[in-house]
Amino acid sequence: MQHGRLGRTGLMVSELCLGTMTFGRELDEAGSEEIVNRFVEAGGNFIDTADVYENGVSEEITGRAIGDRRDDVVLATKVRFPMGEGPNDVGLSRKHIMAGCEASLRRLGADYIDLYQVHCWDEATPLEETLSALTDLVRSGKARYIGVSNFMAWQIMKALGVSELHGFEKFVCLQPQYSLVERGIEDEALPACVSEGLGVIPWGPLGGGFLSGKYRRGERPPEDSRIAGAEEWMDEYWEKRATERNWRVLDAVGAIAEETGKSYAQVSLNWLLCQDGVTAPIIGARTNEQLEDNLGAAGWRLDEKQVQRLSEAAPPEKTYPARFIEGKQRV
Repeated sequence: MQHGRLGRTGLMVSELCLGTMTFGRELDEAGSEEIVNRFVEAGGNFIDTADVYENGVSEEITGRAIGDRRDDVVLATKVRFPMGEGPNDVGLSRKHIMAGCEASLRRLGADYIDLYQVHCWDEATPLEETLSALTDLVRSGKARYIGVSNFMAWQIMKALGVSELHGFEKFVCLQPQYSLVERGIEDEALPACVSEGLGVIPWGPLGGGFLSGKYRRGERPPEDSRIAGAEEWMDEYWEKRATERNWRVLDAVGAIAEETGKSYAQVSLNWLLCQDGVTAPIIGARTNEQLEDNLGAAGWRLDEKQVQRLSEAAPPEKTYPARFIEGKQRV
C-alpha cells in the first residue's frame, strides 16, 4: 500500500484508512482484531474511529486490537455528539472537548491521539472556544493534529480564519461523505480543501454499499446485503439510491471493472484516489472478504480516460453560485 502526506502536513498515512464503525456492532472483538491485523499487514497505518461509535465500544476494541503497535499507527477519533444524558455531554464546548479527549484516551489505552476531529459543526459554541480547547490539547501532547468532519466550505474557511487571527492550531483535514453517487462536496468544500491544503478522507466511499456490485437494476437488494437487513430504513435508502442517475454510474463502474479485471468496489474506491485533494478513502468491512476486496483498490490507478468516463457517467448538477461562476469563466 502506498503512503502520502495528509494535506500539507508532514504526516504520512496509507492511501486507504480503516474505519471502525462496525467494531462492536456488526463485528465482535475477535473479528475486529482480525480486520485490524490484516489491514496493518497489508501496509495500512491509518485507522479512524469515534467516541460515539457504539458509545465508546469501538474505541475500546480498536485500542486493544492495535496493542503494542500504537506508535506505528496513525490513530484518529472524533468528538461532538452525545456521550451521556447531561447538558454538557454533547457539543464542542471546552468542557466537552476536554472530557471527551480524556475519555477517548482511556478507552483507546493511548497517551495521545494522532488526529482529533470534531464530528460536526456546533452552532451553539463560539469557534474561538472550540479552537482554543483543541489548541491546548495539541500543545499538551494529547493530540498531534486536528481535523473536521461534515463541515461546509464556509465553516472550514471561517475556522481557518479564526485560527489565523488568534494563533490557534489549524484544521488539517476534512472527513466528508464522498463517492461516485454522493458528490455534493465538489462544488465548494473540495475546492476549499485543495486551495487551503487540507487532506480529504471520505467516508461512505461505496455509497452505503450501492457501489459494491451487489445491486442490479430492477431488483430488490439481495438478502445478505446490509440494506436488506435493515427493514426500517431500506425503502427510504433504496428510493434515494436506486435512481436512474445512480444506475448510470453503476453501469459505468461495471464496464470499467470488466476492462480492468477489478471489482466494482475497487474501481469506485480508486476513482476517489484519483480526485484532487483526496488522501485516503475510509473503508469499513463487516467480513474479511470485504476487507480483502477493498484492499485491492490500493497500489494502482485508473487511467485518465477511465476516470473521466466515471466522472461523466452522471455528473452532479452544479448549484448556484458554482454554476454561474463556471459559466462566466468560459466567457
